[in-house]
Amino acid sequence: MSKTNGNHLLINDHDKYKSMWIRACSSLWMLGGFLLIIYMGHLYILAMVVVIQIFMASELFNLLRRAHEDKRLPGFRILNWHFYFTAMLFVYGRILSHQLVNTVTSDKIFYKLVSKLIKYQMVICYFLYIAGVMWFILTLKKKMYKYQFGQFAWTHMILIVVFTQSAFTVANIFEGIFWFLLPASLIAVNDVAAYFFGFFFGKTPLIKLSPKKTWEGFIGASVVTTISAFVVRNF
Repeated sequence: MSKTNGNHLLINDHDKYKSMWIRACSSLWMLGGFLLIIYMGHLYILAMVVVIQIFMASELFNLLRRAHEDKRLPGFRILNWHFYFTAMLFVYGRILSHQLVNTVTSDKIFYKLVSKLIKYQMVICYFLYIAGVMWFILTLKKKMYKYQFGQFAWTHMILIVVFTQSAFTVANIFEGIFWFLLPASLIAVNDVAAYFFGFFFGKTPLIKLSPKKTWEGFIGASVVTTISAFVVRNF
């Protein structure tokens, strides 16, 4: 391992204890907020997942964005979010139809609104998607076809990636909060274990994309996460 690469590792970082303190404080704040949302119930957990999902989609939409082309296509970015919220209505509407009706039975006006939305959900989604396709066709410009069709395909791939995993997550929430907490807690355990194993023992870089990640952290976290899964299941 070269000296240049080694300087990026946490074990060689002179400010690593300061970094650890900052991470510890921020983790406690995040944990407190997470536990509060769990305590508030299913719909608040769903809202948290949706917010995280929106940030994920935003990051992915920005990956292939080109400022020069976007300036020549005013309003084209909005089309991405039109398809996004159409997909959200389609996926979550099917999953949450019964849960939402049962949740709002005490409010007659809201109950009627949700019932109507669920009844016509598929038709609404269909017309929203067709409207999006027509919008896309009407915005096509000469010498921009390749970029526009690339963005169109990229948008649909993002929707598949984001909503496939989040749909299972949301379904798990309403099957029992435990089935949401178990994978979420194991992810947290894996992340913390990888950090500490890399902090104290990390010497071999794992990937160039993230120079501070090490094989020692990866292997140590894998072992700790596997053991934790067997321990947590007993609760």
